[in-house]
Amino acid sequence: KATVSVLNCPSPQNTALKKMNRASNVGRRCYSANIGNHVIPPVINEPILDLAPGCPVRKEVVAGVNKFLKNKLDIPCVVGGEEIRENIQSREIPHDNKRELCTFSYGSAKTLKKAVDSALEAQKMWQATPFQHRAAIWLKAADLIATKYRGEILASTMLGQSKTITQAEIDASVETIDFLRFDVKYAEEIYNCQPISPSGTWNYSDHRPLEGFCLAITPFNFTAIGIHLPSAPALMGNTVVWKCSDAAVHSNYLMLKIFEEAGLPPGVINFVPADPSLYNDFVIPRPELAAVGFTGSTNTFCHIWQEVGKHISTYRGFPRLVGECGGKNFHLIHESADYESVINGTIRGAFEYQGQKCSATSRMYVPKSVWKQIKPKMVEEVKKLHMGNVHKDLTTFMGAVIDERAFRKVKSYVDYAKKSKDAKIIAGGKCDSSKGWFVEPTIVETTDPNFKLMREEIFGPVLTVYPFDDNKFNDMPALIDASTPYSLTGSIFARDRDIIEKVSSEMIHSCGNFYVNDKSTGSIVGQQPFGGSRSSGTNDKAGSAAFMQKWVSSRSTKETLLPLRGISYPSMAAKGA
Repeated sequence: KATVSVLNCPSPQNTALKKMNRASNVGRRCYSANIGNHVIPPVINEPILDLAPGCPVRKEVVAGVNKFLKNKLDIPCVVGGEEIRENIQSREIPHDNKRELCTFSYGSAKTLKKAVDSALEAQKMWQATPFQHRAAIWLKAADLIATKYRGEILASTMLGQSKTITQAEIDASVETIDFLRFDVKYAEEIYNCQPISPSGTWNYSDHRPLEGFCLAITPFNFTAIGIHLPSAPALMGNTVVWKCSDAAVHSNYLMLKIFEEAGLPPGVINFVPADPSLYNDFVIPRPELAAVGFTGSTNTFCHIWQEVGKHISTYRGFPRLVGECGGKNFHLIHESADYESVINGTIRGAFEYQGQKCSATSRMYVPKSVWKQIKPKMVEEVKKLHMGNVHKDLTTFMGAVIDERAFRKVKSYVDYAKKSKDAKIIAGGKCDSSKGWFVEPTIVETTDPNFKLMREEIFGPVLTVYPFDDNKFNDMPALIDASTPYSLTGSIFARDRDIIEKVSSEMIHSCGNFYVNDKSTGSIVGQQPFGGSRSSGTNDKAGSAAFMQKWVSSRSTKETLLPLRGISYPSMAAKGA
């Protein structure tokens, strides 16, 4: 029920687990690891609730909103199960930017050092924990999110990240639940992946956790990614230091508390919001750094990579870098497309969650004859989109962009388009920060395929359209491919199968997630593993077994079952040719 808060529930960190003798605990685990081969329950995708009026969860969301507004959280750093409060910061509500949502602690250099030390100490216990007991925590956390805390985690995501109730449901509950359950499934598959053993030998693989600690640096735009980047390596036996986004600190902290209630031991995930420069100076240089899991801007990931490179000779091993970065995602329209689907899919792809999804549609290439037909309807539909206070008015389609910095950045692109001779704004274009960080859904039409807004990532509700001569369609795949350094998502809208095949083949490296007659957003765990290459990241495909493989270091063992009785080989015989 929404009236039962995760913040009030006893966690193992405050009870018996914290007091256990770790040495004897390891002994018990070794015993339990040898008495059965446990099989996880069947895993399917969590259904998306419609949250229409009358839905019980909708009422829980409203109750959760009221609760968090009435009782502001004071969020600590959590290191080894200890709550640390220092350097207090404030987080506002993006769509009500004069109102404080919560306060939170910014970890000091001392706290970061303690977090790393805590992770390294906890790994001794955690990597000895049998998989079925680790998996049970993840499955319980998923069930808690699906039931007991669904309303609260949606309310938190709406307030802190300005998501509508539907967008919060897709992210904070459904995708999070899918990540946790499917990660358990993929981990089981990895552990079951074993080599063949010819007669007289027994070969097997131990899929060990990495040697050292993992660093998770998570973004504001998806609560699911916020918990997934620290939880995925932790499931595989690693321990983690977690730097969450300041803008998502409310929902991310609630996720940590849910994991604690599910049974996560102290020190496995250490939660430390902090100034990025402190991570740069006191965490990345640590010789025990085993991996970095990151979602955010391309520039930041490049900086992390450079910093790791500076210290490469001092690390115990080569740290693994897993990054999902920016995108300049496209819709390419063919004359054979279903025009209504183009309009609806593009509007959703460009303007859901204010264009702040990594996969958001930000550029469209369309034949002039098609554009002439769909432009009036598209403008009309965009003007109907309701933007406002997402927690007061559940009929909104859009909220605010995440903070003042984002508002100023998006506004600068809109202003640039207003002044340009190569473009015109045909819908939206207004930016208002008086009550919240609001940017209208904006469509820019340009005559220049290399226009600034066609090439650079904006991360806001701005779609730029390039209408091209009808006889130039065959030139578009190469143009799209060369226009930006990114390669994240893209879509082709066409009913002509030859066109679909041709574009798919020619754009094989243009995006990591390719859609046919669908918007460029909305990947589902287990169905469309997500990630891109080039400047969009390392394409390790979150939502797949390949992603989970990044967090283990396998050891191959050969056991010979029969003794060796000689040295010479048959080819060494003295007689014969």
